[in-house]
Amino acid sequence: MTDPRAGRRCHNPLNALHSAVYFSPEFDAEMEALGLPKGPGAYFSAAGYFGARSAAMGAVGPGTVTATFFNFAHALVARHVPSVWAVATPDQLLAARLRAVDKLLRRLLGDAAAASAETAEAAGLARRAAEGCDRAGRPLGAAELDQPVAREPHVALWQAATVLREHRGDGHIALLTHAGMDGLEALVSHTASGRGFTPVFARATRGWSEEEWSAAAERLRDKGLLDAAGELTEAGTALRADLEHETDRLAAAPYDGLGAAGVARLTDLAGGLAAVALGNGAYPAGIFGRG
Repeated sequence: MTDPRAGRRCHNPLNALHSAVYFSPEFDAEMEALGLPKGPGAYFSAAGYFGARSAAMGAVGPGTVTATFFNFAHALVARHVPSVWAVATPDQLLAARLRAVDKLLRRLLGDAAAASAETAEAAGLARRAAEGCDRAGRPLGAAELDQPVAREPHVALWQAATVLREHRGDGHIALLTHAGMDGLEALVSHTASGRGFTPVFARATRGWSEEEWSAAAERLRDKGLLDAAGELTEAGTALRADLEHETDRLAAAPYDGLGAAGVARLTDLAGGLAAVALGNGAYPAGIFGRG
C-alpha cells in the first residue's frame, strides 16, 4: 500500500457499521430477552455490551474486560462481569448479538440491500482482509477472527468489520500504553479532539465521575497535552496525530493483503452502506463532538 491512510479510510465506514449494533433497540431487545435489561438512564445495555463484546474470549473476568476495552472504569465493568455469565453464556450472547445485527442492518439498509450482490461483494472483500489480521498481541481481534462466519452476507460483512475494528483497536491500545496514557486520559484527550464522544456521553457510558474526569484532565495538563480551557495543545494534537499514524501502520497488514484495488473497492462499497445506515439513524443524536 503506497498510502498508509488508505486502510483508515476503509476502516471508518466499516467501523460505523460495526459499532451501530451496540446503540440499537434490536441489541437491547435481544439482551433483555436473555435477562439483561437496559439499565435506568443508560444509553445501552451495559451488561449486554460487556458480555457480548467480550464473549468471543469466553467467560473472562472483569480484569480482562477492563484491560481489553481500556477506557471503561473498572468499577463499572466489575458491576456486570462476571455476574453476566450467570445469566447468559458466551455462546448465547454471541448468538443474540448476531440476531441483533441481522435485524438492525435489515432495518437500516433494507432487505434488498442487505441481500444484494454489492453487500456480498463487500463481505467477501472484508473477510479476505480480516483473514490477513495477525493474532499475536491482539486479544479481541483474534477472538473475533476465530468465530464461524455467517451465511447471510450482511451479517458476514459485520463480522469481518468487527475483526478489523478489534484488530485495529488492540494495536491502538498498545500505542496508548506505550505513550504513557491510561484509559481515562486517552478518553479525555480523544473527546478534546472533537472527533469522539461528547464528554457527557463518554462519562455516562464509561463509568467515570466528573471528579475522575477532571483529575485526568489535570494530568494531561501536567504533561503539556491539554490547555487550561480543556483543548488539546500543539503537543497534544501532534501526539494524537502520531498515534493515529502509528495505528494505521500497525493495522496495515489486512489491507496490504487485500491490495490497493481491493481496498478502494471495499471502501466504496462500505462507504455507500454506511452512508445509508447513518442516514437512517444508526446512532443516537448528540453523542459525538464537543458537546
